[in-house]
Amino acid sequence: MRALLLTLCLLCCGLAAADAVRLTNGEWAPYLGASLPHQGVASRIVEEAFALEGVKVRWEFYPWARSLHLAERGERDGTAVWLRSPERDKLFHVSDPVIETAYHLFHRKDRPFDWKQVSDLQRLRLGGAIGYDYGAAFQQAEQQRSLKVQRLSNEEQGLRMVLAGRLDAFPMDKVVAFALLNDQFSSAERAQMSFHPHPLRSDSLHLMLSREVPGNAALIARFNRGLALLRESGTVAQYLLEVQQPLSLAP
Repeated sequence: MRALLLTLCLLCCGLAAADAVRLTNGEWAPYLGASLPHQGVASRIVEEAFALEGVKVRWEFYPWARSLHLAERGERDGTAVWLRSPERDKLFHVSDPVIETAYHLFHRKDRPFDWKQVSDLQRLRLGGAIGYDYGAAFQQAEQQRSLKVQRLSNEEQGLRMVLAGRLDAFPMDKVVAFALLNDQFSSAERAQMSFHPHPLRSDSLHLMLSREVPGNAALIARFNRGLALLRESGTVAQYLLEVQQPLSLAP
């Protein structure tokens, strides 16, 4: 009898473990952040998509490189949210798109410019965050030094250099830039800022589950089912709208 009870307990513990997932995360407001409501809107979508499949998420926040490294080695189940690439497809089971992101060139209103292709940006003093990929054409032009790009340690520094006239433009995800401007800049500073409507790059961001962790192929399928249900219900669109409504460049 005791052996039977022990076996049942072990089975229950195994099921409980299978219904929880440890994910790494990073700071990228308003999409991701340890101190944000629901740990950010992207985290909220991931968590609720898993919940529809009976899976509980346990978040752990680290610098981005460590978040990726822990998941890549299978020391954590996965990480959220990332651009897809052939290299990452080899290391991870990659989900359906969680959110869409679009990078725009932010500039001062009194220093407008127009552009259609990356070669049109050659005369500008551009910034960029260290480690960020702004698309194949931009990256290639930067490597060939046909673009003048100053890489900086963070995006706030880039926007402040634009305001100071030390850069002509700085690329950022529009929603992230609006959130940063609203949180860290004065109304007078925001009133000076604008962005070009043509996106520098548009992409989808994904949950990635390590191929080193057994069962993750089935787990990503469960996540995709939950995400599809969440999207079909209109909940994903509602959450994204909620986080964007308060954001504005108006003083």
